[in-house]
Amino acid sequence: MRALPDPAESRAVLVGVSRYSALEPLPAVANNLPALADVLTGQGSWHLPSDHCSVVAEPQTLRDMLDPVKEAADHARDALLVYFAGHGLLDGRGELFFGLPDSVQGQSYTGVTYQSLREIVRDCAAQRIVIILDCCMSGRALGLMGGEDLLADQAEIDGSYLLAAAPENGRALAPPGERYTAFTGEFLRVLRHGITGRSRELDLNTVYQWLRSELAAKGRPVPQKRDRNTAGRLVLASNRAYRPSPASARVSGGETAWPDPEECHTALAFLEALAEVRALTGLTIQALGDRAEPSVAPATISRLLNRTTLPTTWKTLGIYLAACGLPPEKVDVWQSAWQRLRIKEQSRPDPPVPAAPQRPAPPWRVRLPGRRRKRP
Repeated sequence: MRALPDPAESRAVLVGVSRYSALEPLPAVANNLPALADVLTGQGSWHLPSDHCSVVAEPQTLRDMLDPVKEAADHARDALLVYFAGHGLLDGRGELFFGLPDSVQGQSYTGVTYQSLREIVRDCAAQRIVIILDCCMSGRALGLMGGEDLLADQAEIDGSYLLAAAPENGRALAPPGERYTAFTGEFLRVLRHGITGRSRELDLNTVYQWLRSELAAKGRPVPQKRDRNTAGRLVLASNRAYRPSPASARVSGGETAWPDPEECHTALAFLEALAEVRALTGLTIQALGDRAEPSVAPATISRLLNRTTLPTTWKTLGIYLAACGLPPEKVDVWQSAWQRLRIKEQSRPDPPVPAAPQRPAPPWRVRLPGRRRKRP
């Protein structure tokens, strides 16, 4: 199973409630949704088509919230991600339900029970399911989403990865004046900027450990997880802060430790690894062009290393890697990785192109030679 989900076979549903009639408002939640959707549809993360990432803001009823989840669950075959931010509440039996705008503490019929969401997700055919809950059980004061129970135990689903913002006996924080809630703000920062000193791509487990460390250091609620299978290996994003370590460029015997293209699950990661190969050689682009067989113009190599999409043909890639000093067997591995990513890239549907609005011909066109004014 690939670490990075197939965008064509994956779905995400992002739900947020920021305005309440009987509970404290959570204005930062309204900012969470578009920011997270922007990351998930971007090349640095899952690169989901826009219609595979549903944003459900301020749902008024149970169906407003769960119909998009049901639709996504019916179509997801690789990965399904469901995110909720808002008030998480407890009913009289201590069971979790999500607060809708008119929800009342202790009255689950005014919101959406977790059991309702669980029933939909449990029947999903997706191989990997990720639930992210930026909530706890009750609103105590402005800027707080409070609770006294262990959220992950309430929300556990076998065969899925649950990431919860609140610790046991803790509170999920929405700091007044901050753009995002505490948990989602840190989550977005990691996906956008990466983690220094970590691997080229960030999986769920790596992100979770980083969130725990950073939020604890800031004196904020510490998140928790429940991981029942290998979903923790699911890649969330390319690590924007990844830099090859000069100390690791050589291994025993003086052999160069080249990047492994099999660890690249996106075109961006592949292209970054390609640039890393040149960095490890210590050669200039001009020197690489001169030692290539046949020789390659420096401008051609520069264009190759500054691409944002995969090259459509292999020839120049193979010449470049050989000029960098990779042995034939390693070049073959790179070619296999390129072919795998090309197939994946070609299978992604093109986004619809909006039709250009029809504009009336400007008046000066009728004065051109050979044109006649039409009679009314």
